[in-house]
Amino acid sequence: MSTFPATAPADAAGLLDQLRERARELGFAACRVAAAHPPEQSAHFEAWLDAGHAGDMSPWLERSRAKRSDPELVLPGVRSVVVLAMSYWQGGPNSAAGQGRIARYAWGDDYHELIAERLERLAKVLAEAGGAQRCYVDTGPILERSFAAEAGVGWQGKSTMLLSRELGTWFFLAEILTTLELPADPPAAAHCGKCTRCLDACPTAAISPERPFRLEARRCLSYLTIEHKGSIPVEFRAALGDRIYGCDDCLDACPWNRFAQRSREAAFQLRPAMAGRPLREYLELDDDTFRLLFHGSPIKRIKRRGFLRNVCVALGNVGGPDDLPALRRAAADPEPLVAEHAAWAVGQIEHRACVTSTCGAPQI
Repeated sequence: MSTFPATAPADAAGLLDQLRERARELGFAACRVAAAHPPEQSAHFEAWLDAGHAGDMSPWLERSRAKRSDPELVLPGVRSVVVLAMSYWQGGPNSAAGQGRIARYAWGDDYHELIAERLERLAKVLAEAGGAQRCYVDTGPILERSFAAEAGVGWQGKSTMLLSRELGTWFFLAEILTTLELPADPPAAAHCGKCTRCLDACPTAAISPERPFRLEARRCLSYLTIEHKGSIPVEFRAALGDRIYGCDDCLDACPWNRFAQRSREAAFQLRPAMAGRPLREYLELDDDTFRLLFHGSPIKRIKRRGFLRNVCVALGNVGGPDDLPALRRAAADPEPLVAEHAAWAVGQIEHRACVTSTCGAPQI
């Protein structure tokens, strides 16, 4: 692996001012710098991974374990980590509640592509000053929340999410690793205090008062509906409620969201095709119509099989007799994962109909 020479710009403070101005023009709500040393949270990450709390994510996290703890292994000669934040808050309640809730970050277009393009434009400022860069949007081998905390974008809350006094919880993170030595910003002080609202709000105790600052991914509804590829454990299906992609409960509960800034990006708004759509209509999607409906959306990454699995569980929790024909058709789906969860949902709805009627009552 070649090493890029570290560079100390003649006017590092002036370069940083220029970088921040350009970041604002590109729609970023924060642009701060951390020194490129292994972050203090590295040991916590290692312990979390060793404990098996990453679930299905363990294999690919293991492959990049060393790089996540040492940015020098990602970009030899790296001196600074520029951390960017972009708000995706649209304001108001989750408008899809009762009809298949989707985590707010996935309401609109895929943030990876939008932010990555702007990161590359921003990195040109550093390239012109002689730096070598690596840009990442949630996909690179870097402990981004740890570096964001060290750069003072916010602090890691008890939910493990990054919290900001200026942005609340509703923002994306991105990073530029650079060989330029830029002035580092001070870290942000933690302001969770004795508050446990996020812990109390978690439907499955994936985070809990006994285990603050550590997420048990195998219990997390976001993990189960997005990262987990197999059958959703029966013990967690009722807790899923009407969620069909992700869970925002710990974010919704955070009192710092009174300072959340509405996003300037129209691309993050809820897609009209997803607003008010009856859950059972999703069961009619084949592979082609699924890809068409979710083209450019984060939801596309779980593919039809994962999405319809989630829809079936949601219908099993909140569906009624009118949903049974669609679910019975789905129970014969050639994709076993869909068929299994559809059959479970049929049983749940039939059981509810039975206990609220005279089903099984002795005849007089």
